[in-house]
Amino acid sequence: MPISDRVADLGSGVFARNDQRKQIYLQRQSQEGSDLPPLLDLSLGSTDLSPPPVALAAMQAAIDAPASSSYCLHGATLPFRRAVADWARRRFDQEVDPEREVLLLVGSQEGTAHLPLAVLNPGDHALLLDPFYPSHLGGLKLASAEPLFLRLSAAKGFRPDFNAISERQWRQLKLMVLGFPHNPTATTGEQAWLDAAVAKALEHDIVLAHDNPYVDLALEGEAPALLRHPRWRECGIEFFSLSKGWCLGGYRIAFAIGAEWLISALRQLKGVVDFNQSLALQAGAIAALETATEWPERIREVYRLRRDRMAAALEAEGWPVQRPSMALYLWLALPPVAVACGYDGERFCAELLAATGVCLTPGQGFGSAGEGWVRLALVHPIDELEAGARRIGGWLRSLER
Repeated sequence: MPISDRVADLGSGVFARNDQRKQIYLQRQSQEGSDLPPLLDLSLGSTDLSPPPVALAAMQAAIDAPASSSYCLHGATLPFRRAVADWARRRFDQEVDPEREVLLLVGSQEGTAHLPLAVLNPGDHALLLDPFYPSHLGGLKLASAEPLFLRLSAAKGFRPDFNAISERQWRQLKLMVLGFPHNPTATTGEQAWLDAAVAKALEHDIVLAHDNPYVDLALEGEAPALLRHPRWRECGIEFFSLSKGWCLGGYRIAFAIGAEWLISALRQLKGVVDFNQSLALQAGAIAALETATEWPERIREVYRLRRDRMAAALEAEGWPVQRPSMALYLWLALPPVAVACGYDGERFCAELLAATGVCLTPGQGFGSAGEGWVRLALVHPIDELEAGARRIGGWLRSLER
């Protein structure tokens, strides 16, 4: 049966390809007599750390209420939106209107994927960083928009060079999608980078969308934010999530703060596509924002130790590591022996998983600038990470033979 061109253009996606490979490995492992090591999944930023107990308690207290199992329309999300406005006041010293400038999302990925449908027409041009998070490009493809890629390079510290874009290209752009701290490179970035983007957006009448789920997980320095710029209401929308800082990824709770007209457009689109998360889940998110404000700081220190220990473990196995400034990931250039053997990232990750049970994400799944890189998520305890490094090291030594 036929499918639409836009769905065909989406492709399988890097996480779907990895999932297929993991299922094959698990099937092999389950076979009688298999001596394969257990799967160590370092491919997703899905943490093993627990959410704040106060958030789980709030969900449990609300789960039996009849309203929690009912459809939740926008009006019922007002308590959550008020909690977000209070958080924005504490976090960024910004007064935000919960009625007009805040929107509940079913994960920030949902917001970034839907926004292009709300602000672009087919054929409109939009700027993406390269590497990029997959939903950023996926949203543009669903909107039949034309992406313009701004390549980030390790040699320049993954700083976006807006001067690389011509005046003609700036005049064509209708949307910019940025995200610092940056996934997948684990670069915190600087406020000056975002300020420069705001200046360009205002100059050329471009919507600036800033994906910021890692705002509370900067290990070095303070994370940039669109809300820190005094003119954010004139051009922008920023996406935040409770998945990372509060370890609530599976509960799919996030929000957008932005210019009233952008929030209104995205809300109108969402009204056609979906309803909102259960009030019980919202109760947990409210508790996290209001009474577990220290949680991101606590887990940052866990990730800092994991970063340092895993980097040292990989370096001891012959894989050089540039320590990142953002929690949760290592962004790793392919080890020298793999490069010498002619591996690209996809083949490297596929064969590493098949041989060792360690699953990483190939960098080209995040764009052409990710070729020659892999992403490793620090989502297991240190002893398991270090054991995984030893598995990797043994396989790398086998390549030398």
